[in-house]
Order: sequence, then C-alpha cells, then structure tokens
Amino acid sequence: MKDVSSSLTTGSQVEPYDALLVVSFGGPEGQEDVIPFLENVTRGKGVPRERLEEVGEHYRAFGGKSPINDQNRELIARVRDELARVGVSVPVYWGNRNWHPYLTDEVNRMAADGIRRAAAFVTSAYSSYSGCRQYREDLARAVTDVGASAPRIDRLRHCFDHPGFISANTDSVVGALGELPRAAADGARLVFVTHSIPVTMARESGPHGDAYVAQHEAVASSVVQQVAERTGVSYDHDLVFCSRSGPPEVPWLEPDVNDHLETLAAEGAPAVVLAPIGFLSDHMEVAYDLDTEALATTKRLGLPAARAATVGTHPDFVSAIVGLLFERAAAERGESVTRASIGAPGPSWDTCPAHCCPNPRGPLPALCGRDDPTNPGADLP
Repeated sequence: MKDVSSSLTTGSQVEPYDALLVVSFGGPEGQEDVIPFLENVTRGKGVPRERLEEVGEHYRAFGGKSPINDQNRELIARVRDELARVGVSVPVYWGNRNWHPYLTDEVNRMAADGIRRAAAFVTSAYSSYSGCRQYREDLARAVTDVGASAPRIDRLRHCFDHPGFISANTDSVVGALGELPRAAADGARLVFVTHSIPVTMARESGPHGDAYVAQHEAVASSVVQQVAERTGVSYDHDLVFCSRSGPPEVPWLEPDVNDHLETLAAEGAPAVVLAPIGFLSDHMEVAYDLDTEALATTKRLGLPAARAATVGTHPDFVSAIVGLLFERAAAERGESVTRASIGAPGPSWDTCPAHCCPNPRGPLPALCGRDDPTNPGADLP
C-alpha cells in the first residue's frame, strides 16, 4: 500500500497540534477491577446488578483482564514509531472513558506538560452515540474538570473509509480464507460482524440518520471488492451483529451472529469467515462473543470457520492514523487537502454537525462539534 503520510507533509508539519491523544474505551486489568469497570460502563443506564455479574463472567474467564489496554499500549508504540519514521516528534497521550488511565487524568497531565492544542484519535471507526458523541461528552467532561489550563482538543475524522483501514481488513480476510479447507474456501461466506446497538440509536446516527449501518455496509463492500481483486473470487457477504446487552423489550440491530450462522448452516454454506470490521482490536467482544461463542456455534453446526484479525497494529492502519493527523493539521492550517477515502459515502466530517448522534437520555455538553462553544470556529445553532 502507498505510504499515506508521505503524500501529505513531512517533518514537523503537525501544526497547530502539539500532541496526539488516543481516546479509548478502557478495560479491567484484574479480577478485582471487573465489576467497578462494568459499573463505570453502565452508570445511569439502569442495568441490573445481575446483568453486570453475567457479563463479568466473560471477563473472569480471561483472568479478569480485557485485552484492550495492552493492545492500546502496542498501538500507541507503533504510532510513535511511525511518527518518528516520517520525521515528526510529537508526544502521544492515552486516555480511557471507563478505566485507567482516565481521560480527566490524562488531560490534566497534558495541561501540566504545557500542551495547548491536541488532536484526538478515537478508537471507534463509525458514527453512533456510543461510538462518537459519548466520547465527545467524556472529552468535554475532562476538559471542564481540568479547567482553564486544559488544551483545546479536536477529534480526527472517522477512519472507516480510509484506504489503510480497508486494506488492513482485506489482509485479515484473505488470511482467514487461507485457514479454511481448500475445498471450502472458494465458496465461503464472508460474515462481517459489528457491535449491535439499539435500533433507535442506529436510526439517529450521523447528521441525517442511519449512518452506523451505512458506514459498515460501505466497509464490507470495499473489503469484498479488494478480496475479489486479490483472490479472483467474488464472495457473498452479510453484515451481522454481536454483544447485544439491552433489555429484551428494546429492539437492537439484528441478525445476531449466532442466529445467522444457524441460517447459513441450514442453507448449506460450505464455510464462513467471521470478519470483525466493527472493532479495531481483539478486545472482549471479539475474544468472547466471536472466538468463544460464535466459533463454538460453528463447531456445533459442523460449519468450517475462521476468524479474521482486527486491524490492530497492522502497518496500513497505523499509517492511516498518522495520515489522518497530518490531514487534519493541514486543513487547520488552511491548506487544500485531498482526503484519503475509498467508496461511498466518502470521508466524514472534521467537526461533528450540531445534534449529530444525539444522546438518547438527553443532551450533554460535547467537544469537537459545531455545538461546542469551546471551538472558536464552531457554527453554534
């Protein structure tokens, strides 16, 4: 793949930014962390204690430790290496929504280090309340908690359509196809998996609605096209969902991955590849919902299956993060920028439109949007 950063700028051209902040979900790192972490995740959502204990067992089966924090540490190390490779010296910070290191602590550290303006990369590739605005609300809370010394923070645009994200997912699918029995591989079904969310949240995602599903479908189509170019086979594919956690009376996106596997087996599918395009790393939703539950379903059904890797620290994805930083910096300097993008619906916005991906429980202050009064370039409603 072409080096996406080299075509934008070189040297120290990250101005006006003097730091990159990686913003993530967080996860427990020991058995004693599990329930406090889940209480953070579900605070204000009315989730009963018994449901927390049920989900907690997923973590306890892995020693109480989610893989996500170690994976973020590795990703940040690779991003630092890539920045150094292209001749850029800029500090990289890391703050989580739900566990250490917390965003407020990291923003406070940035302020103490004299950081005045930072670009934030959120480890969520798609538009939705839980995947975008909720992070922006947490950023607003952190900046408010730190006070006047807090840096201004701009969120980098969603990465779902970036060539580096698409090519990294394509490599993973092609690799998974190679793990299947040769006789079944050419007829395999590509099953793209993402996190289920409430139907109402999906309908209100993005500035005009329905962005969450549309963006995933665009990624799936782009990956299928690139896989066909690489293998010479045009694969049938589906988009399915996992990790439903809401009350049964609230509709969430379907079909569930396990239900869909039952259907494919009944239809005589020779094999499947599970491709978790909705996740950037192999954290608990992947380790439990796919590697444990879904693969157990395929084994019970006698359906040959392989799970594609997430983009993780794939070099193309790491290069894409640096490319997005350089792209946004150039735009903030007023330069003409050609945005790296593959397929419809095209590159998303730098600054979230007002009322984009609304909070289902009522409005809260959120950074990095046109309704953000801390952004001097914002168009307030």
